[in-house]
Amino acid sequence: MLKEKIKQLSKQYHQEIIDIRRHLHANPELSYAEHKTSAYVQSLLTKLNVPFQNGLADTGVLAIIEGKNPSKKVIALRADMDALPITEENEVSYKSTNEGVMHACGHDAHTASLIGVSKILNEIKDDFEGTVKLIFQPAEEQAPGGASLMIRDGVLENPTPVSVVGQHVHPPLEAGKVGFRPGLAMASADEIRMTIKGKGGHAAVPNKFIDPVLMTSHIIVALQQVVSRRANPTIPSVLSFGKINSVGGFNNVIPDEVKIEGTFRTIDEKWRFEAHKKIKKIAQNVAEAMDGSCEVDIRVGYPCLYNNEALTGRCRAAAVDFLGADKVVDIPLRMGAEDFAYYTQKADCCFYRLGIRNEARGITSNLHTPTFDIDENALETSIGLMSWIALKELES
Repeated sequence: MLKEKIKQLSKQYHQEIIDIRRHLHANPELSYAEHKTSAYVQSLLTKLNVPFQNGLADTGVLAIIEGKNPSKKVIALRADMDALPITEENEVSYKSTNEGVMHACGHDAHTASLIGVSKILNEIKDDFEGTVKLIFQPAEEQAPGGASLMIRDGVLENPTPVSVVGQHVHPPLEAGKVGFRPGLAMASADEIRMTIKGKGGHAAVPNKFIDPVLMTSHIIVALQQVVSRRANPTIPSVLSFGKINSVGGFNNVIPDEVKIEGTFRTIDEKWRFEAHKKIKKIAQNVAEAMDGSCEVDIRVGYPCLYNNEALTGRCRAAAVDFLGADKVVDIPLRMGAEDFAYYTQKADCCFYRLGIRNEARGITSNLHTPTFDIDENALETSIGLMSWIALKELES
């Protein structure tokens, strides 16, 4: 039985995939700079005799595994490869050797898993019909997002997949379990950058200057009404500022300008762009009322991520079949964002969550933290389930 064969191969390849994941974890690279990671992935695919194309979005790799009757149906599987500018605090044998860079979002696990899926599907390619495209994507962590660039470079063409499936590690969920959510699953995310300009001077004579620090504080407070007083309460939205930096200035020196950076997230595309206009208007009007000015740069980022209901239902059913109903859960809407959302605009998609938590071993840290790690037992679940989902989707 093919399902049992996949389970056996998952166990057989588990340690190898752990080793690959640890190599990637120890050698992380930032978005748009995944040159060694890409070369490593290509070397692994070469050993498997799996044909691939490189150079998409510069460091992206597209592998193709053809079963019997390859034109019958085409699907795609995706993994991201980039790391984050975080200094790792874990004391493990595979700790990052690239100071200030860390796989703190699990992309090492995603990439290693897709290599595992490549091994399994390549071994059983005589047992299924259709074609599987394997997308090793760079730059998920930084706009404009590697997904948009891979799509630009033709990753969903020649042949065109009818569906794209991706997965992401999920710290709240224990290893061995997976989570699904049909329909709207993740928020959009836009970058907000503002330069608030005034006129600097000595802090002791406030009547002689136009204070951009004070203006900035008023702008940040005023902008909270975009969510609290302007948004429909049924539409979740988040407006947060994470960086404030005065250009010059000291404890008794008022600078000429202040720069701030933030993010706006929501789950409604129409409201998303209405909010952009309100953010600009409020910020500029507050600054002008205080005799200053405000330059607003809103960089449109990732769109909302929408999981096709029918495809997600089939993937969830495949997970229940492969893992058991007790290992499959429903997950809530998340205000985080993912550039996988770009694929959802081009094809039917399913983006599901892979449990990696192990409280007994202290593996509980959240994504994007310096102590993030995974229970590597999850990798056996990952490679087996994604392979099974691919086969079931080719059959559907």
